[in-house]
Amino acid sequence: MTRQDYIEIILDLYNNPHHKGKLDAPDLMVNGGNPGCGDIVTIFAKLDENDRITDATFDGQGCTISMAAASLVMDKIIGKTISEIEAMDYNELIEELGREVVKSRIRCATLALDTIKGGARVYPSHKALGKKLVAPIILSETFRGDESK
Repeated sequence: MTRQDYIEIILDLYNNPHHKGKLDAPDLMVNGGNPGCGDIVTIFAKLDENDRITDATFDGQGCTISMAAASLVMDKIIGKTISEIEAMDYNELIEELGREVVKSRIRCATLALDTIKGGARVYPSHKALGKKLVAPIILSETFRGDESK
């Protein structure tokens, strides 16, 4: 695909986001932010008894890339288990958005994935205590991939 094709995909996801809005009674709700440019995302998810995401939405505000990526991430996580989400590859998301287009905005492009992965790491301990994960968490990890590709 050409650079313009990727730009059109990003613009379409931004202008026509999938799964945008709040989800009533989520089992998991996590917040993430990118202080560098003011992007904020909240991800809501419902899980079944096997820790599989049955529904997911996002809400927030930010640049075109961060909001388009959040839309794409919601498409990708529905149907996945917490373990499968933890194993998701940042580079696959970057390639799908167009590495050449997002290379200067990697944190924006990976904010939603980083946020849900952070929630996936913490969710099992909350579940073991019989609690939902519906409080903000502070992300301790940020993707720092090889940006030269």
